[in-house]
Amino acid sequence: MEERIGFIGLGVMGKSMAHLLLAKFGNLNIYSRTKEKALPLIEEGASWYSSAREVAQNSDVVFTIVGYPKDVREVYDNMMNAPLEGKLFVDMTTTEPSLEIEIGAELSKRGASFIDAPVSGGDKGAREGTLSIMCGGDDEAIERAMKYFLVMGKNIRHLGPVGSGQHTKMANQILIAGTMIGLCESLVYARKAGLDINEVMATISKGAAGCWSLDNYGPRIARGDFAPGFMVKHFVKDMKIAIDESRKMGLNLKGLELVEKLYEEMEKEGEGNLGTHALYNAIDRL
Repeated sequence: MEERIGFIGLGVMGKSMAHLLLAKFGNLNIYSRTKEKALPLIEEGASWYSSAREVAQNSDVVFTIVGYPKDVREVYDNMMNAPLEGKLFVDMTTTEPSLEIEIGAELSKRGASFIDAPVSGGDKGAREGTLSIMCGGDDEAIERAMKYFLVMGKNIRHLGPVGSGQHTKMANQILIAGTMIGLCESLVYARKAGLDINEVMATISKGAAGCWSLDNYGPRIARGDFAPGFMVKHFVKDMKIAIDESRKMGLNLKGLELVEKLYEEMEKEGEGNLGTHALYNAIDRL
């Protein structure tokens, strides 16, 4: 018998991931705080519920991808009131490792399994089912979730117990922070030097500077498209978590702190809903 699938959180990433699951498995129970976001999926056959608890009650496997740690806590606190025995919960939000460990422990007491599985690959990866999925949990839970992960991603890694996925995502975000400032400073420099930035990208992308961010965000920058694949405000959240976790380990990551300050300034300027590659404009203003 096919498991009933639940999905909570239909933002830039979640809506595409939910669509892929619905298309593959033919059933999906959904909830988001704004029902309008769910209408396309409802039209495709998904079942709408008015709370996270109702989704949990009517599903065997529940995926969540929401905004901030407080949203994760709110959603899981709500679902804790449902019958949970034998169910599997997978949080794909980027959030605090300690919070995921706490949630996993609470679910275990209720006879449920939990995986923390943050993702990387942006809106494009979510649409195309090519995300990198970083998993923390026990072997049995990962095995149960794998058929769903393979619909949403192409690089699925089991990194260790609950919390390991989030620590891996922090390493990912630290690398992206450095890459993004390099990308944006490079293209601002090229334009100021009077170069055609499309030609510059076509040249340097084939050498040591080639990278995912250059290939995917560079063309958007060149055409002035700063719509989010990943929002500035969510990246600020991620970098703050990474900085906090680093300090707990006795690390002082100066590069990360610099990039976080630049993005925080963008958020203060009302640019929190733009894509992270809009750092190009912020650097151009300096």
